[in-house]
Amino acid sequence: MDQRIPSRTDENALPSTSQDGKISNKPANFWQRAYRSVGFQKGYNFCLFIIFAGALFGFSLARLSYLNIGGSASSSYASGAAPGEWYWYSHGIYRIGITIHLATILPAGLLMVWQFIPIIRHKFLMFHRINGYLVVTLVVISNVGAIMIARRAFGGSLETQAGVGVLVIISTVSIALAYYNIKRLQIDQHRAWMLRAMFYLGTIVTMRLIMILSALISSKSSYYDTTMTCGELLSIHDTSEKVNTLYPECGRPGSTVDSRVIVQAKFGTQPEQIGASLRLSFGMAMWMALFLHAVGVEIYLHLTPRESNRLRQVAYERQMEKGLSPAGSAGLTSDRWGDAEPWKPMKEVTKT
Repeated sequence: MDQRIPSRTDENALPSTSQDGKISNKPANFWQRAYRSVGFQKGYNFCLFIIFAGALFGFSLARLSYLNIGGSASSSYASGAAPGEWYWYSHGIYRIGITIHLATILPAGLLMVWQFIPIIRHKFLMFHRINGYLVVTLVVISNVGAIMIARRAFGGSLETQAGVGVLVIISTVSIALAYYNIKRLQIDQHRAWMLRAMFYLGTIVTMRLIMILSALISSKSSYYDTTMTCGELLSIHDTSEKVNTLYPECGRPGSTVDSRVIVQAKFGTQPEQIGASLRLSFGMAMWMALFLHAVGVEIYLHLTPRESNRLRQVAYERQMEKGLSPAGSAGLTSDRWGDAEPWKPMKEVTKT
């Protein structure tokens, strides 16, 4: 068989060899140094952190201008809200609710990502604890605000109200279980429930993508429509003459600001039609995103049993030190509360 002698260009294409004979790969080495510098032991964990934590952090950062709730600036919430939304949120209980929600969930989104950086947990434990308490408090308060505005969020349909309610319940329960487990030093379960809480709350980012994509697709058809009140339409067009021209039902005798008219869902045309497209898609997008995130986080937890087992061993040792019983299962574990086999430590620790 003919064996070709490598040319100089072939030699340059090969990985360089260090003096000790090991093949070095500079891009791989740089990547490894990058994720290990912040405490990650596996590259794929760092990738997932960048994708999901980065999306949550970026979304929260981009929405910080919404803390200017009712301002006239183009970056304020009043200017950036979906057409028709500000009609409800500009006053009363809904104004209070949206203010509470935005003033707490946006800072929580910025602070939450720092909880999942390993080097912070290991070297700055006090910051991790204080930041954790702050995030928990902000999320719980923001959930109260979310419940207050659910009736008017993107039309407030039943599927939207149900979606908001479910998201509030599962995120609050996850945080409560994470808090209980860390108080019992059940670190493995604390990790699992905090990951669930973060993924559930991250639904809002994925939901926005699905909602906009769905609105664009449904706009291709003329068979989708919804209803808006004449008051909402007036808040969009400012003058009753224009509203009455576009929607004569609002100008008929006996009509009020609460009278409803049919608005075609058409993304990219009249502002109220854009609002109608978003309303139609919001509830569906929320449930689809919630499903994807709920399934995704469970897949991740089942694919990382080694880390869970390592943390359970750490929990066992710390529970032994504190005298918590049964050591290794002092928190909410399946062998204590379910029918799983009793957990056995990888290394026995004698209490001194």
